[in-house]
Amino acid sequence: MAPYEALYGRRYRSPICWDEVGEHKLLGPELVQITTEKIRLIKERLLAAQSRQKSYTDNKRRKLDFQVGDHVFLKVSPTKGVVRFGARGKLNPRYIGPFEVLERVGKVAYRLALPPSLARVHNVFNVSMLRKYVPDPTHVIQLPSMEFNEDMSYGEWPVKIIDRKEQNLR
Repeated sequence: MAPYEALYGRRYRSPICWDEVGEHKLLGPELVQITTEKIRLIKERLLAAQSRQKSYTDNKRRKLDFQVGDHVFLKVSPTKGVVRFGARGKLNPRYIGPFEVLERVGKVAYRLALPPSLARVHNVFNVSMLRKYVPDPTHVIQLPSMEFNEDMSYGEWPVKIIDRKEQNLR
């Protein structure tokens, strides 16, 4: 029901239906008591709905906590449609790095040690954009020499034209 109907026990009367009669008016402490009871009921039901939705969301969450000195991957572009690192479609690299965690900023943000090529990007990221790097001694990391925009996207230019076709229409 609408909040007005929950508070006052009747539907809101718009100017179209003002000609209805037969309503009784409540005066004094009865109106205040009924209103506070309805407000309490509304708050209880809202709290129940919020806790139910929170339990659904908490099932999907994973607790991430990084220490200073850990290495993490950085999510390059969380938005769909932004071009990432040369490959299109399903073969896009989703994460770059690894980068070292310099410090924890707040409860869910971390400051990373970014290379000079990413100097224009702010170095504090939310934990949702990070993924833990599990070190492997045989893994050699070479950072690509690419120029990135501030939104972690970059421009693509063709290397060479492979084929050309002229289409004849009617």
